[in-house]
Amino acid sequence: MARRGEADDDVVLEHPNRQKATSKAVRAVVVLLLVVSIVLLLVVTIGGWEFLQGAKALQVAFVVVNAIATFYVVRWNRGVLPVTAAVAMILLVFAVVSVPGWFDRDGPGFAQPMIDADVLGLVCVLLVPVELLLIVAAMQGFRQAWSVEVERRRDDDGRRRVVATTA
Repeated sequence: MARRGEADDDVVLEHPNRQKATSKAVRAVVVLLLVVSIVLLLVVTIGGWEFLQGAKALQVAFVVVNAIATFYVVRWNRGVLPVTAAVAMILLVFAVVSVPGWFDRDGPGFAQPMIDADVLGLVCVLLVPVELLLIVAAMQGFRQAWSVEVERRRDDDGRRRVVATTA
């Protein structure tokens, strides 16, 4: 916070942990995994829409939550990372449980969805490692403390010096 009598223009907020290469890499990995997760979810949702049996709203909710999480991660919000990991855990369980159902649907006497049931089963299999990696990456990003702020005040000669640190 600016001290009494200081102009707000003299105080600059910096986020030192966001400048690290590891933080940028983890953020990029989390965003990539979220986008891949959204694409895989959309394939299963659109391809198997008529066979989702009550999970249609849940599938759409997973897509929307992952899209919102992607938006916030791009904006360096680390508060959404634990929520992202929790949603990925739930989605991981659903993906593991749904794999045998899609592969069983390929047998005789079953109607085929818009996309072949074997393909949807494979997409669910691919969703499992994506969600595992997303959990690990989100927790790594959370540990990096992206929200740490350092206030710096410009001196008369243009240099900056630390005023206060907040978390």
